[in-house]
Amino acid sequence: MKVFGKQERLQKRTVLIMAVTSGAAVANLYYNQPLLAVIQEKFQVSSHAVGFIPTLTQIGYALGILLIVPLGDLLERRRLIISMFLVTAVALAAFSISPNITWLQITSLIIGITTVAAQLIIPLAAQLAEPHERGKVVGTIMSGLFIGVLLARTVSGFIAANLNWRAVYWLASVLMLGSALILSKSLPKSRSSLQITYSQLIGSLFGLIKQPILLQAALSGAMSFGAFNVFWSTLVFLLAQPPYHYGSEVAGLFGLVGVAGAIAAPMVGKLTDRSRHERVVGIGLLITTTSFILFWIFGHQIIGLIIGVILLDLGVQTTQVSNQARIYSLPTELHSRLNAVYISSYFLGGALGSYLGAYTWSIWNWQGVCIAALMMLAIGFTTFYQKKSINN
Repeated sequence: MKVFGKQERLQKRTVLIMAVTSGAAVANLYYNQPLLAVIQEKFQVSSHAVGFIPTLTQIGYALGILLIVPLGDLLERRRLIISMFLVTAVALAAFSISPNITWLQITSLIIGITTVAAQLIIPLAAQLAEPHERGKVVGTIMSGLFIGVLLARTVSGFIAANLNWRAVYWLASVLMLGSALILSKSLPKSRSSLQITYSQLIGSLFGLIKQPILLQAALSGAMSFGAFNVFWSTLVFLLAQPPYHYGSEVAGLFGLVGVAGAIAAPMVGKLTDRSRHERVVGIGLLITTTSFILFWIFGHQIIGLIIGVILLDLGVQTTQVSNQARIYSLPTELHSRLNAVYISSYFLGGALGSYLGAYTWSIWNWQGVCIAALMMLAIGFTTFYQKKSINN
């Protein structure tokens, strides 16, 4: 690897650019959620059929993470990151011209596969950070990423209400082109010393799965994010019904509510640097569980939704930052592959959550949605309350 100077390692400007562009990249996965009711009406399909759009996006993302992100340990990272931004711009443009629901589903899968730049940026940031600041740096970038996730819904709902849903994806495509240009002038180069083939690189992922730390982080993260998507994939349907009768714009505005939880990421990173990681993950799962209890009891009251969204986003963010700091305590040369395994499982959990959300809503409405999320979180808890938990 090229050796970076301390001055370059600690540049706050570079970390900020990484955070903002990571948020812009990952936002592509969530523009569709406030638009589902609009798309359902436009193409005259069932809520179950339109629910496959976010599910396929997240499945695609998991595949992209598994097949593309490991290349960060093999290829020059800056070029790979910029290339993925450019390819994603094309995929977003293809989505925007979709003539039917099948095209929407296929391009959703492609968007998911190509939108992996943020998960290439995070290991690069962890590599450049000093060990005692790694949690803080990862937390800062995760804050930008998570704010991107939340603002995606707000921006999407606003643009759809004032223009149309296709404009959301045209603008997103332009944003990806702009991000590629900025990163081409900001990111340092990073070459790998690995001398293996792509098939050997992918094969090495199976050996990493045996790491107990990675296994625990992957399962708890998947269940946490799955519960997160159970909520966000069905919120638009809840708000469309009595007593709310709200459209895509209001559904998107709930993303702004969650920013309060997202901005806590750097503080969570600092706490993770000073505490046992699995303890902080458990706290995150507990906060998320509390949010769904509130949703179940007070979900048909606006104040209950608002407080629940703040707790939900804070809890999921706490779990995510702590888990990633935890896996980055493993050897640096494995970071891209560790991240690939962790994030692919994370988004497979998210895809499962999106599917369960749409399915339980179609049968049991809001009560079923809350039960599905709480069951996922119960599985997440089992990984961090064992007699043989792993210390960091």
